Amino acid sequence: MQDKPLEEYTEEDLFEVFKVTVDAIVMVDTVSNTYRSIARRGLFVDLLDETGDYKDLIEKLWFHMSDSPEEISDDYKAFIPYYGKFNGKYSRRIKVFTRDSETPRVVQMTVYPIKEANKYVFAMDALDDEEYIEEFMTTRKVKTIQNTYLFSMFVDLINDTTSSISVTEISDETVKTNISYSQWRKVTVNMIWPDSQARFTKITDPEYLKANLAPGGTTSFDCMMKNLEGTYIWVKLIFTRSQAVSDDDFRFVFMVQDINDEVKERMATLKKYEGLVLTDPLTGLYNHGGITREIQNAIDDFKRTKDPVSLMMIDLDDFKSVNDTYGHSAGDAALRTLAEVLKLYVAGKQVSLGRWGGEEFVLILKGMADDEAFVYAEGLRKAIAEADYGEAGHITGSIGISRLTEKDNFEEAFDRIDKAMYYSKEAGKNKVTIL
Repeated sequence: MQDKPLEEYTEEDLFEVFKVTVDAIVMVDTVSNTYRSIARRGLFVDLLDETGDYKDLIEKLWFHMSDSPEEISDDYKAFIPYYGKFNGKYSRRIKVFTRDSETPRVVQMTVYPIKEANKYVFAMDALDDEEYIEEFMTTRKVKTIQNTYLFSMFVDLINDTTSSISVTEISDETVKTNISYSQWRKVTVNMIWPDSQARFTKITDPEYLKANLAPGGTTSFDCMMKNLEGTYIWVKLIFTRSQAVSDDDFRFVFMVQDINDEVKERMATLKKYEGLVLTDPLTGLYNHGGITREIQNAIDDFKRTKDPVSLMMIDLDDFKSVNDTYGHSAGDAALRTLAEVLKLYVAGKQVSLGRWGGEEFVLILKGMADDEAFVYAEGLRKAIAEADYGEAGHITGSIGISRLTEKDNFEEAFDRIDKAMYYSKEAGKNKVTIL
């Protein structure tokens, strides 16, 4: 177009400018859910088809991970239809990915509704990378601070509406949707860990929120929720009621905070200390409390599954003489050696080991019938007798074994293996007795 004075430009001239400078113009028909590309230049030649499904267009433009072309999980795609409705002009910046590209391009998108025709005009321009980089770096710094919040939105319970929705993994900006709060609850409950879905339904119920949150009040709970990749992570769901002049104003801010790393670290710490509490420091096996818990768990599992379980008690023969003759350090070394013999012998089997106290040890054998358990115990008796215990030389052990029954409680089951072990002692030691 030739240069001319400003007052000589006509509306037709400006339409011509618009036609040759806008990178992409797309018409959308919401009735048929289709789109048609009127103009495509630059990256949009690769990004847009000549015609296609409107839902696919929305997914391609902004329903993917913000900084990668990775698709979101199918569960979250249920929200896509609510993101393609516009009652007025709408503009935002989005990141798009062309085929086989790992680097996002930034696009300015403006939507013009043609209300009477149920159609939209999308006008899109790719922004210059150099012009955008300063803004991008600033946004990145802000996101470093805000990245802990995966999702936020404003809720009006009286009108059953949502607004100012922000999904930080999809976009830096808030988005405009037509999803109601009740629709959001029905879709979102499917992303919550099944055991927590009932609680989610209760906490997010409008009547519950009205009754339990005063203006400025907050309620929250931790649960596992699917992220955009479809993986369950730990999050904190937070509802805060807005400060309001009227008691009948029920507007809320809802946020999903990523606490996955924090919870995992806390669980690892708890497991570490739980292990210390339940572990015998000398042998590294379960201590008295730990093996007691395992026996009770085995009884409960047996009553539920009916899979065979046997309990075994080992008492080292004449162990007092080891301490009296060689000292307690030699006795401790012998117990550590025995623990290694036991661990080596049970490797690959469904067996739990624990030190009951002193020179007494308890084993829980799962999946073995009576005859198998007896043969297994005989092999263990021989392995104990053949081991070298350093200064203490060779040591033998008396073993008692019994299979669980449906009537057993902890005391009855333990009493039988204790008696069986003493019968082995009375029969001359270094023997196995089954009751």
